[in-house]
Amino acid sequence: MRRLREILDEPGDGQSRLDKIVRQISGLMVAEVCSIYFKRQDSSLELFASEGLNPTSVHRTLLKRGEGLVGRCAELAIPVNEPDAQKHPAFSYRPETGEEIYHSLLAVPILRGGVTLGVIVVQNKTPRVYSEEDVDVLQAATMVIAEQVVSGAVAGIGSAVEISKSLSVVVKGEPISDGIALGHVVLHEPRIAVTVLLSDDPEAELGRLEAAHIRLHELLDEMMKQEAMSAAGAHREVLEAYQMFANDKGWIRRMRAAVEEGLTAEAAVERVHNATRTQMLRQNDPFWRERLRDLEDLSDRLLRILAGRTSASDHLAELPDDVILVARTMGPAELLDYDRTKLRGLVIEDGSGQSHVAIVARALELAAVGGAHRIIERVSTGDPAIVDAETGEVHLRPSPEVIQAYSDRVRFRARRQERYQSLRDSPAVTTDDVRVELNINAGLLVDVPHLHEAGADGIGLFRTELQFMVAPSLPRYEAQVAMYRQVLEEAKGKRVVFRALDIGGDKVLPYVRHASEENPALGWRAIRFLLDRSALLRLQMRALLTAASGRELSVMLPMVTVRSELEQARELIANEVRWLQARGDAGPATIRVGAMIEVPAALFDLDGVMGKSDFISVGSNDLMQFLFAADRGNPKVGGRYDAMSVSALRALKSIVTGGQKTSTHVTLCGEMAGRPLECMALIGLGFRSLSVSPASVGPIKAMIRSLDASRIAARLDDLMERGDGNIRTSLKAFAESYSVEI
Repeated sequence: MRRLREILDEPGDGQSRLDKIVRQISGLMVAEVCSIYFKRQDSSLELFASEGLNPTSVHRTLLKRGEGLVGRCAELAIPVNEPDAQKHPAFSYRPETGEEIYHSLLAVPILRGGVTLGVIVVQNKTPRVYSEEDVDVLQAATMVIAEQVVSGAVAGIGSAVEISKSLSVVVKGEPISDGIALGHVVLHEPRIAVTVLLSDDPEAELGRLEAAHIRLHELLDEMMKQEAMSAAGAHREVLEAYQMFANDKGWIRRMRAAVEEGLTAEAAVERVHNATRTQMLRQNDPFWRERLRDLEDLSDRLLRILAGRTSASDHLAELPDDVILVARTMGPAELLDYDRTKLRGLVIEDGSGQSHVAIVARALELAAVGGAHRIIERVSTGDPAIVDAETGEVHLRPSPEVIQAYSDRVRFRARRQERYQSLRDSPAVTTDDVRVELNINAGLLVDVPHLHEAGADGIGLFRTELQFMVAPSLPRYEAQVAMYRQVLEEAKGKRVVFRALDIGGDKVLPYVRHASEENPALGWRAIRFLLDRSALLRLQMRALLTAASGRELSVMLPMVTVRSELEQARELIANEVRWLQARGDAGPATIRVGAMIEVPAALFDLDGVMGKSDFISVGSNDLMQFLFAADRGNPKVGGRYDAMSVSALRALKSIVTGGQKTSTHVTLCGEMAGRPLECMALIGLGFRSLSVSPASVGPIKAMIRSLDASRIAARLDDLMERGDGNIRTSLKAFAESYSVEI
């Protein structure tokens, strides 16, 4: 005790003092690990200091409320003494800590006035039961730590655990669903802590588990019938995959087996969740990381049902009318638990634009920001907040002046949307009479009406893989023909460009065997997969050729790297044409086969690739990802490199130049084209055909109709030639100077 007080009196910051404390206790107790966790605003626990665990896990390891043995200690406010922690049903595996080599564990809550501030933990490799004296030592240590933290003597730690809730602050994140929202914070608290582990009546527990599982299915069915989710689209595909996970017989069987071994229904859910989570964390595939979020959501939902709650918002007496939902992490179905009429915005600490909850947020038209680091610590339920999902900023407790400024912006956005509607039937023509073909991206039948609603010229990218991803089994030939024929009919003569199956990477078909890969984005996917599994490609091409009988058919092949891939695919398509003609079907009146430029290697053989293509489509998302060697789904590097940098713009310019040289039609269908500033640059580079999301057609058309194409081309050439300065800033200044709507 004397040594701990001496450490606390030493000069230095709070972190260095905590580091000394865990080293002192570890040595005193002959423990190989000593760690201190502190409680956060949402009742989660953050690892603040450790002697023995991987140093990089400090401040990275977060435990949800009641999660693992440490969470159990905090929730029950009692010591946890386990000789072999990994065999305990509540054990939660954290690979970043390196704790799998340790067996025995003693956790003691850090209490102050009956309130749990955190947990102190010691661990050893050898299984052992810690003595009463060991427990006493840790409890004495927690008293000193608690007093010092509350008094503020541990500088920096008290403020980290309980930051002042009175000051205005701006938290920076990543926009994941466009919009601006003003409202009041509601903290998402989804987890039910499991306190009773062993049961006296396994039969009764099995009955509770079965009833809860039935209720889970009823709630998911009700969710799928919600108006916002009933239409097809990426959001519905996410929920259908989630629903399939809930139907997994192995998941249900393992929970039943745990109950039969003597655990309560809640403990069985916890044990199976932790075991499955351990397996998934050992996978590098991003597909399984997203499935892990679904699993956590389902497990939490099942625990709520067992506790007599049906939704994540049941802990709130009443939701305000303007909810800004703030969460550390969240599954897509959890978001739908909240009253849609009251939701205005969403802020997530851990989440990117590619996450499933982001897809659902966009379907609900919520302003959403992800990657808002440590925001949970800075807010309380009821705090006023503004979510700016244009810039990625979240304003907490904003001043009246900031609120007024954003209120004006919201009104301005509403007026601007009305103006976009008035441009629906106007062509996308610049002020110097340059016509730009403006198409939409689509993937399912429900998307096709947007073609006419937005006033677009056609569908520049129809993602055929979505039909395969939402189906429980491989779509039959007849189903594919019917789908493609209906798309062409509803397009009413406007061009539709069908992309051949782009699967692999993070797009996995549950009924197609696909081996785990170290780097799936660089692996067996897209055209590589299709040429190796040519029967799948032949079936799809035959269906497309049949559906387009008498019409024009445009097909593009994803991720073409070398011209030989185009040659093989074209020969395969030609064989299918001959097969149909031999049976009396003349097939399409015209067939156009194009390549997607997504791999940098293709940039160095543009003449060869374009010589084998009827048109070229630039997939800017993947091209930029590979150009910068930066995973766009990784929040640490996804936004690190700018697509408006000189290297990226020169790469895109080379494609336009190659198209002009070979008289090949060139279009671009990535997210870059859907943002007015970037789109202005693309027009300056010479792109005259673009494909964007339906919601982007209005803003992009308004920008094009206020732009002089020759003037932006000259300015961009000058900026690229100089190769210095911030091109994005220069283009914003250009737009302001010439009143271009960006």
